[in-house]
Amino acid sequence: MAFVPALYKNYFIEYASYVIKDRAIPDIEDGLKPVQRRILHTLYEMDDGKFHKVANAVGQCMKYHPHGDASIFAALVGLANKDLFIDKQGNFGNAITGDEASAMRYIECRLTPLARETLFNAEVTEFVDSYDGRNKEPVVLPAKVPVLLAQGAEGIAVGMATKILPHNFIELLQAQIAILNKDPFTLRPDFPSGGMLDMSEYNDGNGKVRIRARLDTKDDKRIVVREIPFGTTTESLIASVEAAARKNKIKIAGISDFTSDRVEIEITLARGVHTQDTVDALYAFTDCEVSTTVNIVVIKDNKPVTMSVSDVLKHNTDRTVELLRRELKIEDGHLRDRLHAKTLEQIFIENRVYKRIEDKKTQEGVNKAVIDGLEPFKKDIKREVTAEDVETLLKIPIRRISAYDINKARHEMDEIATRLKEIRHSLDNIIDYTIGYLQDLILKYGKDYPRRTEVLSFEKVDVREVAQRNLKLRYDRDNGYLGYEVNGSALFDVSLYDRVLVIRKNGMYSVTNVPDKLFVDKGMLYCGFIDKDMVYSLVYKSPENQYPYVKRCKIEQFIMQKAYLLAPEGATVQMFTTETDGALEVEYKPRPYLRVLEEKFNLADYLVKGVKAQGVRLSNKEARTVKFVPMLKLTN
Repeated sequence: MAFVPALYKNYFIEYASYVIKDRAIPDIEDGLKPVQRRILHTLYEMDDGKFHKVANAVGQCMKYHPHGDASIFAALVGLANKDLFIDKQGNFGNAITGDEASAMRYIECRLTPLARETLFNAEVTEFVDSYDGRNKEPVVLPAKVPVLLAQGAEGIAVGMATKILPHNFIELLQAQIAILNKDPFTLRPDFPSGGMLDMSEYNDGNGKVRIRARLDTKDDKRIVVREIPFGTTTESLIASVEAAARKNKIKIAGISDFTSDRVEIEITLARGVHTQDTVDALYAFTDCEVSTTVNIVVIKDNKPVTMSVSDVLKHNTDRTVELLRRELKIEDGHLRDRLHAKTLEQIFIENRVYKRIEDKKTQEGVNKAVIDGLEPFKKDIKREVTAEDVETLLKIPIRRISAYDINKARHEMDEIATRLKEIRHSLDNIIDYTIGYLQDLILKYGKDYPRRTEVLSFEKVDVREVAQRNLKLRYDRDNGYLGYEVNGSALFDVSLYDRVLVIRKNGMYSVTNVPDKLFVDKGMLYCGFIDKDMVYSLVYKSPENQYPYVKRCKIEQFIMQKAYLLAPEGATVQMFTTETDGALEVEYKPRPYLRVLEEKFNLADYLVKGVKAQGVRLSNKEARTVKFVPMLKLTN
């Protein structure tokens, strides 16, 4: 059975590699996952300018994608809702409301002009066999625009995940021009749902961003949500507001959804509550503000790698330059072939070379006659005449020879020569040519892709500051329980986000979140909000000699829920106070020859030390009681 671990290991590696490369992680070259690439390739094969039933497109795509129609349909709807490369007709769902698309038999799609112009060119595309070997599919599409950053991507694979935010398409093209000009550039995410973005921690695509809804606060008793954060829906946002209201984190009278093609969620505030008092609470406790962690993992050179947004765009820009260069070279080759053929045809007809074959009785003789007839014009022919060239000339029909227009032929050849010069100039100045190409795209599509998300810098809302203190913290002295669900004496108002300091009668203290019900001891010394500037004073009886010791300290550092000692273990706390002005009135136990039974000590005479410091001995006599006397009573 020793082979079993090796078998599992191999299977796992193969499975993990397949999920990473062929399912979840997009390729940096065209920014697409395999299913998205197969969908676009299928639509390109079907493209006739008209809309196609999505069910038909999905069915055609199944010859490339081995995972069934459901995964293809879901990916097609998601791709179409990016509004970049698929033109849609019908109900494709709504990413803002969370509504699903209609069945695939009811909706239609086709490629957009942008997709036709920038994503396809069979002559620069590498093809491989499909999963069943019956068809050829592209390894990557020859995308001349930064698809990955324009669309964004999200995927979870084995041991890794990717989360790439969408960016504004036109701003990406402008950034590519800046790269080609070696100018600085800044990339900022842009979401179709709008909203407001704080990218101070974006870290070039490998940090996090905070996204806020756009709130209309013109009315003092009503808040209207006009735009929602990316990744949320109107349904999820309303649910988060209702959940916060149920937990008393915000006070509202009602919430209504009037969303149609634009977001409009109306939040009516409760009586006595005003807009400015509620905005921060909405950001703190609801989906009106969300934080998204971003992490760029892509397939590059057949391996997953982590990159930054700038690095991805620079790579895409280099690829755009290379693709345009290859397309120019291919066009140059086609034009030279065409010019060669036109030149041979012109010589063949204008110089009546075809007359030489009239008395030839064999194919070899005919071919030789044509080649010999073209020999005097060798200087006008740019390359060697092949057997295929001769065959092409011999196939010219008589009616073309008789109707041959010399001027028209020369005009066509001049046009080809002019275009060849233009191509040569573009190749020699490929950077300028690429910039011109990108500028043409900006002019053509700029109006279709305005920025929707406003980039701002906003302060993070502290939930403890905006939480409403609408719970009564109570203490049951008889049973020793503390909490907002305890029946007992009300101490003070708290919120669920407050932290309280509890000091028990044995001198042990701890800092805890506001409890619903917590046993703290019968005879609790102190309970209050944690304040690192507050001075805590106590007198305890030493377990060693029974003498009174005074200790004054601040509690500045702590671990939540951890118990600490203010007094030495085994000591008895005789007095505790948070007052600072006053005196300690000590009554000693009567002893033979003890004349002074009471004594006062000014509390301010003792220094405030660290919480771990020992107390200072007040006296070498055993104290019966210790009381704190405020300064007001001392002066009276």
